[in-house]
Amino acid sequence: MDTNEGRDQGVTSEAGPGAAAGGQPAHAGAARPDAGPDAGPGGPGGPGRLGGGLDVAGAWAWVEAFHRRFSDDAAELGELDRRAGDGDFGTNILAALRRVRARLEQARPTTPGAVFLGVSHGFLNTGGTSGPLFGLWFRGIGRAAEGSVLTLAELAAGVEAGTATVQRLGKARPGDKTMVDAMVPAAAALAAAVADGLDLPAGIALAAEAARDGALATEPLRARRGRASYVGDVARGVLDPGALTVALFFDSGRG
Repeated sequence: MDTNEGRDQGVTSEAGPGAAAGGQPAHAGAARPDAGPDAGPGGPGGPGRLGGGLDVAGAWAWVEAFHRRFSDDAAELGELDRRAGDGDFGTNILAALRRVRARLEQARPTTPGAVFLGVSHGFLNTGGTSGPLFGLWFRGIGRAAEGSVLTLAELAAGVEAGTATVQRLGKARPGDKTMVDAMVPAAAALAAAVADGLDLPAGIALAAEAARDGALATEPLRARRGRASYVGDVARGVLDPGALTVALFFDSGRG
């Protein structure tokens, strides 16, 4: 995808909500999982990528990077939601991420699966509709991670399971202008990466690109699910904030 096109649509070439006029998010944020002391319980030493997998420090770093990136864009994402819904998306998801941080700092998880289950818990106890659906999605990832290192195959299985749950409960399909428009292509990209024998960083990068493209594709759609479906054609021309958030999550995990 052309970088300038991504900016004009509200998502940069790196998948975060990007720089546009007309109420679209203004920037993607530069945060990435890093090697600093704030990276999580693993402390210094990088995002915790071991042999193509992700350890507990890496999982924590990914969640922290996602929190920082979302915080940068919460107001703009909320504005997108206001134009096509009720405007509480940014506030609700930011509250969930703060709850996630508090829970992880208190529980001090020792496996990547426990990190993502902690993320799930924070989202499940959030107001609105999107928060609980994200909670179920993250629960799929947490349950798929069985050991001390999250592999690409486990991440792919978890994203697929979480996406299936969101689709079943939300009754949404690709093209309905929801978070599913980014979740489904991301799951497919991860599955393809596993089949091609790629490592975890490469798989996450492909998922980020697929989720970004799916999020961008929501702009001209007429919403058929969620609160945006109540406003009919008014939602056309507005990117779906849930799909953008999925793209932002995967982009935050790129090392």
